[in-house]
Amino acid sequence: MRIRTTTAVVAGVSSLALLTGCGAADMTKQASPFAGAQGAKTVTLSVQSWVGAQANVAVAQYLLEHELGYRVDTVQVDEIPAWDALSQGRVDAIMEDWGHPDQEERYVKDKRTIVPGGDLGVTGHIGWYVPTYFAKKHPDVTDWKNLDKYADRMRTAESGGKGQLMDGSPSYVTNDKALVKNLDLDYQVVFAGSEAAQITQIKQFAKAEKPFLTYWYEPQWLFKKVPMTEVKLPAYKEGCDADPEKVACAYPHTPLQKYLNADFARSGGDAAALLKKFKWTTEDQNEVSLMIAEQKLSPEAAAKKWADSHESTWKSWLS
Repeated sequence: MRIRTTTAVVAGVSSLALLTGCGAADMTKQASPFAGAQGAKTVTLSVQSWVGAQANVAVAQYLLEHELGYRVDTVQVDEIPAWDALSQGRVDAIMEDWGHPDQEERYVKDKRTIVPGGDLGVTGHIGWYVPTYFAKKHPDVTDWKNLDKYADRMRTAESGGKGQLMDGSPSYVTNDKALVKNLDLDYQVVFAGSEAAQITQIKQFAKAEKPFLTYWYEPQWLFKKVPMTEVKLPAYKEGCDADPEKVACAYPHTPLQKYLNADFARSGGDAAALLKKFKWTTEDQNEVSLMIAEQKLSPEAAAKKWADSHESTWKSWLS
């Protein structure tokens, strides 16, 4: 299942920045100078634009560099092109994948140029959320059947007289427009533009204690700053989202996965072994994400701080 794609920005060598951008990266022209380097202790990691995925890469990069002596490059690119790049050896690993069965069929089963890298240890879930301060006063808002009752209170200048359902980047793949239509809701999907812009808007609403309805996802550090309660959509059943135009069900819960280039998995030595063993919790990811996004630590500083206090976790990845 395609959960979401990201904006395409190429990150600098040996750095990991909280970036957003637009356009699609052409991985036939853009690649790490280290990717495929024979005999060199180098690793190239694909990194997505949302901060949780950046947290994974920050910690992996820190350990590869400081514990194993590798030089690490990061390349930020949309999710589908990242699979192409991984197959071609332009990147060595994807640390957080939300489920792409078409790509799995093509590259893992048929071409065998990509191999599973194991469970990340984190379960992802997309849903619709309202602020908990509003849900406590109006508990029935957490049932989708009652959303229209509150549509007038969710209106904004951008929602055209309807209630606003706020999404993030227009490049994310969501079912929200189909859901609004198929559930016959008096709402308009409005894109904030990026994860960062969506967070800013949510914080502004929360500061004023205004009601809002937003597409959001777990794991996400923002829940610690702005508690939100999920709206119950019609229950997810296998295949209910098979036709994007007819979707009328909730999003699934997806155990997030890692994938490695097949050649790298075979010959990547200690680096490949570490990435295969890399497995942490939602709480771990949120801890690092919060340091990067809210406390404004550099990804490397956030990774070091986490590593210093969780040695018992990552030491097992090196054995």
